[in-house]
Amino acid sequence: MNEYSNVKKVIGVVSGKGGVGKSSVTSMLAVATQRLGYKVAILDADITGPSIPQAFGIKEKATGTDEMIIPVESKTGIKVMSVNALLEDTTDPVVWRGPVLSGVIEQFWNNVVWEDIDVMYVDMPPGTGDVALTVFQSLPLDGIVIVTSPQELVSMIVEKAVKMAQLMNVPVIGIVENMAYFTCPDCGQNHRIFGESHVGEVAAKYGITEMAELPMNKKIAAACDKGMIELFEGTWLDKMVEACLAADNPDKHDGMPQPPEGCTGDCSSCGVDGCSSCH
Repeated sequence: MNEYSNVKKVIGVVSGKGGVGKSSVTSMLAVATQRLGYKVAILDADITGPSIPQAFGIKEKATGTDEMIIPVESKTGIKVMSVNALLEDTTDPVVWRGPVLSGVIEQFWNNVVWEDIDVMYVDMPPGTGDVALTVFQSLPLDGIVIVTSPQELVSMIVEKAVKMAQLMNVPVIGIVENMAYFTCPDCGQNHRIFGESHVGEVAAKYGITEMAELPMNKKIAAACDKGMIELFEGTWLDKMVEACLAADNPDKHDGMPQPPEGCTGDCSSCGVDGCSSCH
């Protein structure tokens, strides 16, 4: 991390599969944390599916120099770095291979001027691919929050995410079950559209005590679609935010090392003594 940045706590938000609302949960965690008076940032590591700027209604592009990048900010001051803040057209696909994607995460960590941040949430891509490994192995994660949905199949996928975190010595802070139920506007009863949840069984198996349930709520979906997630109302994630603030991983990494001065990034002709940035 550069001399202009100081990030005190880093929380990864992960999911074993796509389509469970991981980015919306990341956004809501960031908003709820900032409402408590903390300085918050989001590093959007979901490079091929970046949706954080959309949720916050951010249309501005990141600025900077050849060496440093200035992140964009939401209306309430949450700092965001996403590949969509660099693309000329936000609908352009990101068709890059794994090593290039991992290199972008390295740049987002090392070359963005984050300044003083109390809590950074990292919106990670689904699954256990190259980018997820880069974040797990290189960023100083204090813990992760797993986002899932209630289907029985998802229990297996949640276990995969938990086991990956264990392999990387990163604590699992808690599990957020999105789309857990629907509250009928007529009778006021909660109906579990996808059936009874099995996520609690996985949490108990691995000693995960913090859990949160998010309802199927059209207001949340509309807020994300309209770029107004900072206006969401609800206390569903308050205890999860408290757990994130209390998270502390004694085994966390120091973060990605900066390449030595003069490094070209071309390991076949670098010639810089002590350069190991490509290994």
